Amino acid sequence: MNMFLPAVRLSVVLMLICGLIYPLVTTGVAQLLFPAQANGSLITQNEKIIGSSLLAQDFQSPGLFQPRASNADYDPTASAGSNRAVASEEYIGEMKEKIAQLQQENPGLKQIPADLVTGSGSGLDPDLSPEAAEAQIPRISEATGLSEQQLVQLVNEHTEGRQMGIFGEPRVNVTALNRALTAELK
Repeated sequence: MNMFLPAVRLSVVLMLICGLIYPLVTTGVAQLLFPAQANGSLITQNEKIIGSSLLAQDFQSPGLFQPRASNADYDPTASAGSNRAVASEEYIGEMKEKIAQLQQENPGLKQIPADLVTGSGSGLDPDLSPEAAEAQIPRISEATGLSEQQLVQLVNEHTEGRQMGIFGEPRVNVTALNRALTAELK
C-alpha cells in the first residue's frame, strides 16, 4: 500500500504531461511556426478543399500530367507499398502491363522513367522526376493544343531542386503542375 499511492500519482502526472500538455504545446508551436504544414498542406480553390500538396491525386485526363502509380488507389487512409519482390513473376507481369499501357497512352515514348510505372513506398508520393513529367509532354500537347515548348517551360517552373541543395532529387509536384496547366488553358 505504501507504493500504491505514489505510483498512481506518478501515473496521473505522466498522463497529463505526455497525453495532454506535450501534445498541446507541440500542436501550438506547429500552428504558430508552420500553420499550412500543420493543417495538412491543403490546397483550396474557390474556398473549397481540393487536395493536399503532400498527397498524390489520380488524374485521368489525357490533357493532364499523370502521377506515380498508387498501390493504395490514391486513398490516403490506405497508404501502402506493393511489398512485392522485384524478381517475382507477379511484379514483372505488372510492370509489363504498366509499360504497355504507358506506351499506348504516350505513343512514341522510348525512354520510360521508372517513376511512371512504379509506385512509391507510401503509394501516395505527389512528386515525379522532371524526366517523368517531360515524358508526358507530347501527349498533353496533343490533347490541349499547348506547344511542347510551353509545357517544358511549365515543368521547369514547377521543378523543385534538392532540399538544402544536397538532399533528395529534383522533383515536380504533379498537383501543382496540373493546377498551373489548367490555369494556362483558361
